[in-house]
Amino acid sequence: MATRTIITSENPILRQKAKKVHRFDASLVKLVNDMFETMNESNGVGLAAPQIALSIRVFVAEYEDRKVAIFNPEIIKAEGEERGQEGCLSIPGYVGNNIRRATKIVVKGQDVRGKPIRVTAEGWFARILQHEIDHLDGILFLDRLDSPEDLLEVLPEEYEEAEEAAIIE
Repeated sequence: MATRTIITSENPILRQKAKKVHRFDASLVKLVNDMFETMNESNGVGLAAPQIALSIRVFVAEYEDRKVAIFNPEIIKAEGEERGQEGCLSIPGYVGNNIRRATKIVVKGQDVRGKPIRVTAEGWFARILQHEIDHLDGILFLDRLDSPEDLLEVLPEEYEEAEEAAIIE
């Protein structure tokens, strides 16, 4: 396994729609392992391939007892709506308040071997998956802010506290 470099919001790859994965081979197993390692080293709970400069439709996420790697994900059902705080490993030093997300979703996609999978998620885990799927469509949480006042700078001494309150992906 290897830690990859996380790119920041100035990189145009983060604004592109990622390409669908058609060929499943051993290189994807290594990629997923690298993505989990990179995410964990960065204290994140999710990481999409565009965040490591790969424009392909895959993300990894881990929250509490749930851990997934989903290729070519699609939200096929969404229920409810809630507002919450989000951060992003590609937008260091900032969090956004009042980001709207569905409270419950069903995502279909493929596992690392290309086999169909379906994941149901609620609450924070649903928020994480929606955030990561947005990355695959070139959308950042900044695009979901209702007003500029909802973007908050997090100073280094506040970072640990904010990490507990927000999703830092």
